[in-house]
Amino acid sequence: MQDVIIIGGSFAGLTAAMQLGRARRKVTVLDTGLNRNRYAEHAHNIFGHDGTPPGELLASARAQIAHYPTVKMISGKAVGISGEPDNFAVTTAEGETISGRRLILSYGIVDEFPAIPGFAESWGKTVIHCPFCHGYEVAGTRWGLVYSSPMSLHGPILYANWTDDITLILDGHEIIAEERHKLEQRGVKIVDGKLAAIHHEAGRISGVTMADGEKIGLEALYAHPHNRPSADLHLQLGLDMKDTPTGTMIAVSDMQLTSRPGIFAAGDLTTGMHSVTFANNTGSMAAMGALQSMMV
Repeated sequence: MQDVIIIGGSFAGLTAAMQLGRARRKVTVLDTGLNRNRYAEHAHNIFGHDGTPPGELLASARAQIAHYPTVKMISGKAVGISGEPDNFAVTTAEGETISGRRLILSYGIVDEFPAIPGFAESWGKTVIHCPFCHGYEVAGTRWGLVYSSPMSLHGPILYANWTDDITLILDGHEIIAEERHKLEQRGVKIVDGKLAAIHHEAGRISGVTMADGEKIGLEALYAHPHNRPSADLHLQLGLDMKDTPTGTMIAVSDMQLTSRPGIFAAGDLTTGMHSVTFANNTGSMAAMGALQSMMV
């Protein structure tokens, strides 16, 4: 019987595993190795590790966790989950069953790329979602933003910290005249048509083509594709969910407790603000929440 089973061994899951390992708790981490930011060449805004490739950060974390004898890392996928506090059961794709007193769900989310030529090939390089994560490297160049929700209207205001050349691509959506006027007053160029293709060289974009044939020169394109949890375990458990502008997340308390006792969640599954730093924070909080719940 494990004290805690952690499902998902990226930044949130490994942070939780290290914290629990240092508390000398028996922990099993199940991980598929498909961290969401594997497309990014470098991770930024990580204190002491700015610009380090995500894969290197994860490899270093796994090596450090290996020093804690009570933490076990398993390469595999959880496909079934059931039980109650002090008696949870997780079934892997290989047919193994792991028992544990508490659960931490940190299996992340999957971005659903639109069927636009060049989008997937450029994702994480110059088709990006966060200016704080990647804006510095393309500062002062021509930026585009693909409209996905009313939240997109706030993007050009934020992006002005990095560039004064911003094009909002409405991609078939409509915005009210008042919002259009505000953006145009700020110097934002607005294109009404649908995005048809992204032109790039090894993920470095040079521009886009619209459905009507118009070509727009760009060096960076911000996009927020729809996303979904990378597994269905939250559905099997019947956990409460919350909507985000691009998908859904698991509803949690301040200590990352879900709507069911003994089940905690962390990482991109639990917040609409996605970054390594946020993931580490929620992983740490989930570990503390799980540990405290076993001390009652």
